[in-house]
Amino acid sequence: MAGISPTDSVMAIRNAILQKNAALRDVASTGGASGAPGVGGATQPGGFTEALNSALQSVNGLQNQAGEAAASFERGETTDIAGVMLAKQQASISFEATLQVRNKLLSAYKDIMSMPV
Repeated sequence: MAGISPTDSVMAIRNAILQKNAALRDVASTGGASGAPGVGGATQPGGFTEALNSALQSVNGLQNQAGEAAASFERGETTDIAGVMLAKQQASISFEATLQVRNKLLSAYKDIMSMPV
């Protein structure tokens, strides 16, 4: 089979996750360096909200691609079951990573809210 091996695909996903983590760390370090918190919960352009939106749109895109690949296989338009399974795994892993980020953010929010003032 010519193309990308499963190992290369997994490594590509891993590298994408590491890049997103680095981007989130950069956003967090530059967002917290301003001193005073924003008024009314406003965020800086290109800040955390935009990074989170971008990550969610990426996950949504991967899930849509996996759904289209599965539908194409079911219709008999393609016979590449390995490609379909890889697309589904990529979507699944990206969703799980997003879910874990959400859980960590929720946990941090709860910790901050339980701090004495």
